[in-house]
Amino acid sequence: MSSRKKRSISDIIDAYFEDLERWAEQFEETLMERPSWNLKNCTIEPLREIMVTPTEVVVTVDLPYTEKNTVEVKPVSRTSLEISAKMKRKIRLDDLGVTHCKGEFQKFHCHMRIPVPVNMDKMDIHYKRGILEVHIPRKR
Repeated sequence: MSSRKKRSISDIIDAYFEDLERWAEQFEETLMERPSWNLKNCTIEPLREIMVTPTEVVVTVDLPYTEKNTVEVKPVSRTSLEISAKMKRKIRLDDLGVTHCKGEFQKFHCHMRIPVPVNMDKMDIHYKRGILEVHIPRKR
């Protein structure tokens, strides 16, 4: 005979809800809202999207009021990318409808993690009318 202890149904339910609560806390930490601007550096985060296809990863970034020669795309590591661009004119928080804070921005800046292994050396960058597209081939 084995000396395995049987768990009651209430113990199983308690363990389930503890796991569920732990998962909810981790999920909340990852999606916690934070400001999309940095007043110290006078930067604001642009809208961006990462699309993963079978052959490549396409990063699309909205950079209105910027010129092509000010856009910088730097691979920070094998799995992350940093994008920055200087604006043609300064934007104040009042212009965005934020009245409880004062400040202005003159640069876009974002740091993003690429979710799959990619080959950063073969990155292809396209910029047209304020939209930046970065095509990065996936590793096989």
